[in-house]
Amino acid sequence: MTTEAATPALLKDLLGPPALETIADAGAAASPHFDRPAFVCAASDGLEELSIMERVRHIADALHIALSGDYAAALDILRAMAPRLTHAFQAIAVTEYVARYGLDDFDGSMDALADLTRFGSAEFAIRPFLAADTPRALAIMTRWTAHENEHVRRLASEGARPRLPWASRVPALKADPTLAAPILEALKADPSLYVRKSVANHLNDIAKDRPDWLLSRLAGWQQDDPQTAWIVRHALRTLIKKGDPGALALIGVGHGAAATVRHFGISPTTVRLGDRVALAAELVSDAAETQRLVVDYRVHYARAGGKSAPKVFKLKTFDLAAGDTVRLSISQTIRDFSTRRHHPGRHEVELIVNGQTMATAAFDLSSN
Repeated sequence: MTTEAATPALLKDLLGPPALETIADAGAAASPHFDRPAFVCAASDGLEELSIMERVRHIADALHIALSGDYAAALDILRAMAPRLTHAFQAIAVTEYVARYGLDDFDGSMDALADLTRFGSAEFAIRPFLAADTPRALAIMTRWTAHENEHVRRLASEGARPRLPWASRVPALKADPTLAAPILEALKADPSLYVRKSVANHLNDIAKDRPDWLLSRLAGWQQDDPQTAWIVRHALRTLIKKGDPGALALIGVGHGAAATVRHFGISPTTVRLGDRVALAAELVSDAAETQRLVVDYRVHYARAGGKSAPKVFKLKTFDLAAGDTVRLSISQTIRDFSTRRHHPGRHEVELIVNGQTMATAAFDLSSN
């Protein structure tokens, strides 16, 4: 008996017809004034051709048709609907209604987003409010950093990220990505990993535009708190991959290492798309005392026309005692992603230790 491989699910299908029925049922259960047939009709019309974020906006517009013309009353219905939803993206579509129709009630809308974000992040919906009045929105979000709910605290950081993926850009944050610094300061030792990840990602956004500001700010953070130390390490990941000496120093790593690479190899050296390649390295300490090592590897992906595109991958961070030897290995499958397409040709690979290239190897990707 043979079986066919299942077709991969599309992200946009999270907001397909079953999701529309769930949202419609939630609206009808929340209020007799919710026009269920009108919502289903409007939300279903043209849905198939839309991407996931286009569906979010399309569903928000359908909610506008189904809800009362009174905005405050509509917010009450949305709040009652949210607990009945079954997936975060359904709630994101509900928050988008606030983004598209709530700017004239700034404070009421911000309060609603703080409520709704518990069911599906309002990080996208808050962007129009930040763009419309950045100081006012940031002041409200700064107060959220003391909220008892981790989802609201995360929204304070995530919603104000300068480079938030999939989100609209906020001109003021693009001009000065450090405007939300008070929010980050307030959350730098947050007990929730969910919040700390957002703070670290927010700081990593800043690193891409204002690395000097970031290094100066993080240098003043006391890393004896493990929560803060975690944020610092993850916030610096882009700069660490670049071998930035200041970033390495902040995590207790010197620029360069007192070590010798005895072996660095790749096998097999010729692969096809879909094959796995394995990297192996052996390092021996030349230091008289224990040293911390950050080991990465950089793959120079072949591109058309003989060009290449480098990408750095994390390998391991560890302490190496004086005179000790460590063997490292990792493997990865050579396959295409929506963000990276592979081309036949030679792929150079560098072994990077504490920001310095210490060995090179290569593999060839065959076209057949």
